[in-house]
Amino acid sequence: MSSSTLQSPVTAPAPATPGQASWGTLLVLLAGIFMAMLDFFIVNVSIPGTQADLHASSAAMQWVVAGYGLAVAAGLITGGRLGDMYGRARMYGLGMAIFALASIVCAMAGGTGELIAARVVQGAGMALLMPQVLGIISVVFTGARQARAFAAYGLTMGLAAVFGQLIGGALIQADLFGLGWRAIYWINVPVAVLALVLLRRLVPESRGSAGTRLDPSGVGLILAALVALVLPLIQGRAQGWPVWTWLSLAAAAVLLGVFTWYQRRLAARGAAPLVDPRLFRDRSFTVGVALSLAYQMTMGSFFLFLALYLQQGRGMSPLASGALFLAIGGPYMLTSVVAEKFTARLGRQVITLGAVLQGAGFVLLAAVIEHADGHVALGWLLPGLVLAGAGMGFAVVPVPGIVLAGVPPEHAASAGGVLATAQQVGGAVGIAVVGIVFYDRLGGTAELGPAFVSSLVPMALLCLLTAALVQLLPRSRR
Repeated sequence: MSSSTLQSPVTAPAPATPGQASWGTLLVLLAGIFMAMLDFFIVNVSIPGTQADLHASSAAMQWVVAGYGLAVAAGLITGGRLGDMYGRARMYGLGMAIFALASIVCAMAGGTGELIAARVVQGAGMALLMPQVLGIISVVFTGARQARAFAAYGLTMGLAAVFGQLIGGALIQADLFGLGWRAIYWINVPVAVLALVLLRRLVPESRGSAGTRLDPSGVGLILAALVALVLPLIQGRAQGWPVWTWLSLAAAAVLLGVFTWYQRRLAARGAAPLVDPRLFRDRSFTVGVALSLAYQMTMGSFFLFLALYLQQGRGMSPLASGALFLAIGGPYMLTSVVAEKFTARLGRQVITLGAVLQGAGFVLLAAVIEHADGHVALGWLLPGLVLAGAGMGFAVVPVPGIVLAGVPPEHAASAGGVLATAQQVGGAVGIAVVGIVFYDRLGGTAELGPAFVSSLVPMALLCLLTAALVQLLPRSRR
């Protein structure tokens, strides 16, 4: 798509009106979200094979996972703004095309540097795509249909996270055309092409207010802050925490403070900040962003280090370890289906229920693995995995509807971008922070059981923090 096209929004289709969408619209939108989340989690099961094939370090493998999440996080707010400006369906399509092309480069990568760079570009494409989904749902669905669409969004995210391990394991085990781990990237291409074909027919165009503008300085500040935060957390442990890592963390705090000040200054003089401070006047949105960040720190790290424990610690094949994730996926699907009904009765506390169940699952897993000195029979892992999966369904599905319910339609994509940014930042930071605990306990040994147990402790504490933050949400918000 040329720059001249982007500068001519007047030629685009007419803005969508509420009620204009069909369920086919939702399917196309959810295909993008499923791919975005799938590519975050499907990589976990391929890490051992990729590391061996490319002779990569553990830090490089963390970057293969976290680099994608960081790129998504850094671009989501800008992606939401571009959707408000030039059309959400249009930016969805552009993001999908970038993602597909980067997937081809990932599949053909000859080294870790090339793979990490392509993963970052994948993340940039998804940063364009993801906020448009929440923005379009907020505008073209209304009433009960909107509630069901939000529930389907949360369900799709969780299904991609849980079943990504199984899908990845099956693709690697099948070893189609001798592709091995590279098949997990090739699979994106036909799905992306189909979504792009259906996009123009099924997804109506929509935009924000006419005065929406980009904020290049804000983009630079938030990008620099996120890199300064995540870079030392991933590289610091392997390098012995040199002085630059602490300086980088301090710079991240300063940059986030400057970003906040600058956004308020732009808003005060009537300009167009990257993140409109008025969004945070809604307590549901503010608290929801915070709890989403805390909760997602558990998700990315749990799936990554569980996959490493099963494959490298227990010697399971990618397919066998992926199949074990069904113990999480089955309960997740069950609680996801009933989460909307539970939310109607419990309101915000359904998220508390989910976080507590998930934390209890982590504690149970840690207890049985620790008791058996890391070599517990796989059957004893099932109760903890089932509890964790059930909790995920209750915790993930209600969040978008509760957090975005009070956001004005003209800021829908930007708000969706902020929420998704918090989720992706949480995933990347969680991998980095929990990774410090995991690899410090692992040391130079090959005993992944004790390391996995140690990593479950901060994950359980983050679940408790999520449950505590839920109590700050307004009581009446459903």
